[in-house]
Formats: sequence, C-alpha cells, structure tokens
Amino acid sequence: HIGSSLERKPGGAVLRSRVQQPLDPSQPIDMSFQQIGEQFVQHYYQTFDTNRAGLAGLYGDSSMLSFEGEQFQGAQSITQKLASLSFQKVQHQVVKCDCQPNPTENGVIIFVTGNLLVDDNQNPLKFAQTFYLRQGPSGNYFCQNDMFRLNIG
Repeated sequence: HIGSSLERKPGGAVLRSRVQQPLDPSQPIDMSFQQIGEQFVQHYYQTFDTNRAGLAGLYGDSSMLSFEGEQFQGAQSITQKLASLSFQKVQHQVVKCDCQPNPTENGVIIFVTGNLLVDDNQNPLKFAQTFYLRQGPSGNYFCQNDMFRLNIG
C-alpha cells in the first residue's frame, strides 16, 4: 500500500512518498507524478477548507502565489493572504486534476479545475488552480508556484 505524509521542515512542509507496509516506512520510494500530484491536491484542499493557516508548511521562502492577479512571495506572505480571505466557510470540489512531470527538476506540474462553495451560498463558483511542486534537496516536495483564478463571466 503506497501512501504519503507531509512533514514540516524549516523551509516548509513537504510531501514525502512512503511505502507503509510491509516495507520499511522510513524509506522514501518513487511515486508516480500522478500520485504525487493527486495526494498533494487532496491534502492542500482539505487543509485549505479546515485550517488555512496550516498551509504555510506547504510553501518555502522562494514560493510564489498569484491570486486573482496579485503576487505574493514566501510562505508567510502567501499564508497571510489565504488566511485573510473574507469567507468563513469554504469547500473545494475538484472536478479535474491533470499532472505532468518536470524531469529536469523532478518536479510535478498540477492543473486543477473545480467548484468552490463559499459560506452558505449553494451556487458554486468555478475555479482553476495550477501548482508546481519542486523536490527539495532531501527529496521532499513543496509548492514552488501556485496560481489561482476564479472562472467568472
């Protein structure tokens, strides 16, 4: 059974691939770029929907966020922006998750489309989001680039 865990590191939390049993779970293994991307997306939106401040560990100091045309750099700045969004409740519904490898950096490019339910509004907003996960020196993944847009009009 293949799984993953997120570990918090000084440069940001990272996705670490692991085999849970019967192999030694302390040894990272290679997961496909699709598995890495899908597991990141599941963790990202679950965390966003329940504890936006908890997203800080997914970014590093050099990470960039483009949110509706505004630019933010670094985990602290990105998390401040996401935590300051004016809604109380939010639920992401992923419709599609497309992933591609970036073999030159062992990275993963992720493109997500979906629906966003905000507060008690039952009319979902359409959104698109792109992530670039980069592998750090220890083999862990973090979000280097994040671009978000609502699909309005």
